Amino acid sequence: MSDSMSKSRLKPLLCPDSIAVVGASERPGSVGRRTVENLLQGRFEGRLYAVNPGYETVRGVPCFPTLDALPEAVEHVVLTLGDANVEAGLDAAIAHGARAATMMSGLVLEHDEPPLLRERVAQKIADSGLTVCGANGMGFYNFADGIWVCGFDTRSNHVRGGNVTLISHSGSGMSGIIDCEERIDFNLAVSTGQELSVTMDQYMDWALDRPETRVVGLFMETARRPAGMAAAFAKAQRKGIPVVVLKVGRTELSARLAVSHSGAIAGRDDAYQALFDRYGVQRVKDMDELATTLMMFAQPHPVAAGGLVSIHDSGGERQLLIDLAEDMEVALAAITPDTVNRLQELLDPGLPPVNPLDAWGAGGPGANAIMRESLAALMADPHAAFGAVVHDRAPHGALYEEYFDYMRAGHAASGKPAFLVSNRQGSGTDGAAVSVTREGFPVLDGLRSFLAGARCLMDYRDFKNRQALAIESANLEALSKWRPRLARGAILEEYDAGQLLRDFGFPMNPAELVNDEAGLSHAASRLGYPLVLKTAEPGILHKTDRGGVILNIRAADELAAGYADLARRLGPKAMVAPMVKVTGAEMVLGLVHDEQFGPLVMLGFGGVNVETIRDVVYALPPFDRANAKRMVGSLRQRPLLDGLRDRPAVDIDAFCLAAERFSVLAAELGDVIDEIDINPVLVHPAGCVAVDALVVGSRNGGRSGIVKQTPNIP
Repeated sequence: MSDSMSKSRLKPLLCPDSIAVVGASERPGSVGRRTVENLLQGRFEGRLYAVNPGYETVRGVPCFPTLDALPEAVEHVVLTLGDANVEAGLDAAIAHGARAATMMSGLVLEHDEPPLLRERVAQKIADSGLTVCGANGMGFYNFADGIWVCGFDTRSNHVRGGNVTLISHSGSGMSGIIDCEERIDFNLAVSTGQELSVTMDQYMDWALDRPETRVVGLFMETARRPAGMAAAFAKAQRKGIPVVVLKVGRTELSARLAVSHSGAIAGRDDAYQALFDRYGVQRVKDMDELATTLMMFAQPHPVAAGGLVSIHDSGGERQLLIDLAEDMEVALAAITPDTVNRLQELLDPGLPPVNPLDAWGAGGPGANAIMRESLAALMADPHAAFGAVVHDRAPHGALYEEYFDYMRAGHAASGKPAFLVSNRQGSGTDGAAVSVTREGFPVLDGLRSFLAGARCLMDYRDFKNRQALAIESANLEALSKWRPRLARGAILEEYDAGQLLRDFGFPMNPAELVNDEAGLSHAASRLGYPLVLKTAEPGILHKTDRGGVILNIRAADELAAGYADLARRLGPKAMVAPMVKVTGAEMVLGLVHDEQFGPLVMLGFGGVNVETIRDVVYALPPFDRANAKRMVGSLRQRPLLDGLRDRPAVDIDAFCLAAERFSVLAAELGDVIDEIDINPVLVHPAGCVAVDALVVGSRNGGRSGIVKQTPNIP
């Protein structure tokens, strides 16, 4: 669906000219009453009607017995009906000619029979073309246009002119933030519910076209339209609008038996993380982090290069921030000698001029000036990305206005964002906190939530600064050679898998197949000793477990004896390869196929313990060698690649180039491959080489590319 079609379709839903509330009521606490009250509270500027045969007016709104009795055909019908009546209400809305509807009921009947109510309703929506929010949701708030279509209470002081969009699969995930957080001004908040008609990505697409949208927050359970979700993320990337997601529900990739290590390790959450990484989507862990990070992105000042600077009035709480920043991988700025000298001029004796800075000394009438000027010096440092005033609340949870002056001075000296952070205690409804947050200096609660947001700010900054490199193109002859065979579901064992990978420029150890002693002798003379001998009998996928690998064969008699043993136990078909004996690291590259997002590349530390160590990351292919190097840098055991004690550093660049070439294979043939396992890839000081591989063709006869990636995405 094109952007213009999407906007045209969602206009009657999110910004209608006329609304009828079916099931409107004067009964206190009812959804029908609250929906009418919310539309009045939001100051809906269109034509509003109530529908209920029991009333002439509801909260002062004209009420009619049926939709047919209305003086006009309305654009949007809100069905505030229970499950027993909602289907009839939907039929009436369709017959009325409405273009959109909101359904909040759960669509569950106690003694229902197939097709169940939800299935019947979904089919009627699809057949009619009606655009629907829900069902089983809380509706939405288009705060920008004053259209509050929700059947539940909220705070009355929402403002127009907000710049934050919140889209949530959970109704409480929406209301839990907007109802009690006055520091965030929303333009749109949606509880999407079951998404029978409109999905999260389509709401997001609509919000991204709103000129006021500065940041989008998602409470996500799943992506019901994976390609649409990827397209929405790509649109946000193009527009420079950050997306912050709280993703819940970490389940397994699929209920199938994996053949390879790659398939055994992967989980569905790895696919989502790869998708987020591709488009610079920032991920948080809970609702506190989501709300805090949205506030931090909503402020108007750009993040600079470098790390966090912070000022404190407590040495102990400064140490707390240092500890947590290390735990949460938030970089602290290393300040310059000029900044150190300036701080020495300002600080009381005995206070070290460092970042983070405890600047509270003897107190007295000049203490606040010292704090203010110290933060200004820190934030003006060229290595500072942004600054934070980390102080506790005043008695009764109040805020000292001097803290606001510190932030203003820091920003004035640098142009960078400044935040006021408490170690604990909330301030979401404190008038001063709301006011200064809207001024552009967010007041935040809790160090962990702040540091999560700080990490997101830095990661998004770095994502925007990534430079895309040209990715090597695929070998067209190799594509036509291997695609038909893989589409038939072939399992390529080590020799054939190596041939496939070599065709894509991947560094595989050379090998030859043998079926008898004569072939064995010829292969040995061509390859040279020492050698590795492996069984190549079909169906033996994990050779070591079957005693099918003999290493470090140094002479013809050893080779003959080893072959005789393999032939007797497992069969005469074998593979001979040079013995790779290098000092280095064992890495792994793999491919798995996610049912929602298509092929994923696995990259990380390999060897026999790959499944237990599980030090791997996932990415959507293709990607360039620079992104491969960034992913290697995120591995827990990354320092091992730099060499330890008497072991030299390994050639990481060679491995990253191999990973790039493998990602091209994954992008081009991923629709006809279920799994690939290249383990180990031996990375040594002079390069890298793979000594084993397994490729499992598609057991579905080929899959459509769900999320087709393009190589020029950073």
